[in-house]
Amino acid sequence: MERFITYVSVSDMKEMKYILVTGGVISGIGKGVVASSMGVLLKHCGVEVTSIKIDPYINIDAGTFSPYEHGEVYVLDDGGEVDLDLGNYERFLNVSLARDNNITTGKIYQSVINKERKGDYLGKTVQVVPHITDAIQDWVERVAKVPVSGDGKAPEVCIIELGGTIGDIEGMPFVEAFRQFQFKVKKENFCNVHVSLVPRPNATGEHKTKPTQASVRELRGLGLSPDIIFCRSEQAVDEAVKAKISNFCHVEPSKVINIQDLTSIYHVPIEMHRQGVVGILKERLVLDFQMPKPKKFMAKWCQLADRSEHLRKFVRIALVGKYTQLSDAYASVIKAMGHAALAANHKLQLTFIAAADLEEESKVVDPVKYHEAWKALCEVDGVIVPGGFGVRGTQGKMEAARWCRTTGKPYLGVCLGLQCAVIEFARNVLHWADAHSTEMNPETTHPVVIDMPEHNQGDMGGTMRLGKRQTVFKTADSVLRQMYGNTDTIEERHRHRYEVNPKYVPEFEAAGMKFVGHDVDNVRMEIMELEHHPYYVAVQYHPEYISRPLAPSPPYLGLILASVGKLQSFLAHGCQSATPSQELSDVDSDEEISSMVKNLSYRDTVKSVNHKLASSLEKSHSGSSLDSQEHGLVFAGPGDRAGDTKE
Repeated sequence: MERFITYVSVSDMKEMKYILVTGGVISGIGKGVVASSMGVLLKHCGVEVTSIKIDPYINIDAGTFSPYEHGEVYVLDDGGEVDLDLGNYERFLNVSLARDNNITTGKIYQSVINKERKGDYLGKTVQVVPHITDAIQDWVERVAKVPVSGDGKAPEVCIIELGGTIGDIEGMPFVEAFRQFQFKVKKENFCNVHVSLVPRPNATGEHKTKPTQASVRELRGLGLSPDIIFCRSEQAVDEAVKAKISNFCHVEPSKVINIQDLTSIYHVPIEMHRQGVVGILKERLVLDFQMPKPKKFMAKWCQLADRSEHLRKFVRIALVGKYTQLSDAYASVIKAMGHAALAANHKLQLTFIAAADLEEESKVVDPVKYHEAWKALCEVDGVIVPGGFGVRGTQGKMEAARWCRTTGKPYLGVCLGLQCAVIEFARNVLHWADAHSTEMNPETTHPVVIDMPEHNQGDMGGTMRLGKRQTVFKTADSVLRQMYGNTDTIEERHRHRYEVNPKYVPEFEAAGMKFVGHDVDNVRMEIMELEHHPYYVAVQYHPEYISRPLAPSPPYLGLILASVGKLQSFLAHGCQSATPSQELSDVDSDEEISSMVKNLSYRDTVKSVNHKLASSLEKSHSGSSLDSQEHGLVFAGPGDRAGDTKE
């Protein structure tokens, strides 16, 4: 009898390991940073990691949220509009996630209801248990197996962040699903990490453990017992406090980890390693890797954290936007500028300016705000106008673009920032007084910005041009082309409904506004540069989405370099190399530029974060309190002096 033997590699036989991260006491406690930091530790140990973020709200995705609700909408390669925490995962782990890595209550219920309509449940009564909970478990198991790294290796560990706080009614089905899931995948393959607040009231001067005790008690009452407790605090907690938490929360003392407020979120993985988190995860999940040597482990990461803390020079950038009351509304933009500033050996001093305060109407309504806003704009080294929607503040963004254009101040426009620059140029250079976007004025006789043919005016969700698209450079004479390493094409992520009207492009280019990058069909304008200006650049896409700490986004790096007066030196030295980021010198000389050139590679960035998504995926207020401390950013309002700092 003929025998058939199937050979299975050791990696194929490995069981998936799951780490569930829950939060207690308050939202925004830092679950995302804790989850990302654990992923960083595991990746440095040679373990392939993927991430899933669960948002218990009923929305299908984050696409229709106001930025004031949950911060920015983060866009993935496949066009998924997701929670900003997935941006943290991508930046920390250097992976490329897909829309299914973000689970919402809306998605789960939609999938179950669609099955019920098709008769898949064979006439049974469809209930939260087992149908909703089974759908959650099936979704997690399916997505956890999808490769997310550039080399296509299958993940070994899936880190799942459950949004919100334990006890929230909307999160109950997910908690119940994971209560069942822990037995389904076996104990050695499931680890529950709980992040809780340990406050220190000024009145008593001592840390209080009762909130954490109550949070863990509720979690255990729902059937989940934490294996590790991360205690968030402003200042370090002593061993007596950790022992008390251990005693009352049924967790070993060594598995009570304190993460106090740090100068930079880059220090979080380092602090976790110092407190033995790698060994704890290895033991709890029975992971097969050699414990790293202390001196070499995370050397580049430690170097990055050290550099971010000891920068002495500042670069002042104004962010002129609509949602300036909440920094999370521009989370990726802020991080991308931080990456670029760090690469240029400068600390970012960011000034938020409400675009509406720059408008003439504000001069009458609130003259103090008007003059403070213009004073702040005049004092900075460079200006960025990020994306957005709606009429409010549009005129102020145009005023900022005009000021930069006429004074030689470095300017970067992103998405709506490009459109505002185009409208301003049409009005003040081409003298088309009523030039506008059809989004704001459908009756304009010069519609220099128009809605795209595929834009559905009825539905709002998922109707934009979304996801990764290719841009083709049309000329060699382009600053951004040089910043991208003189490549012919680039791939960046998009999120927009409106675009520059190609009908008027010849007039713009004749007047000096050059559209140096188009889409592959040569119809859509992707990159604009102004002739005879130090750095007046705007892009239709969102380059901030694929910026990484060790590989900053070229448009943002160009803005920072131009703002500190080093762009031409950088370009003169050639701005591409295959070597990874290393410590840059901190001397104001050509050596600094040469070092910078050697350490930056857009091609490496694209290679590491872009990969083919699995065919199955193609078919198919969560900002951390630690986030604002990334890069040691200094935030200033329009009323602050240039030298003042506001944490």
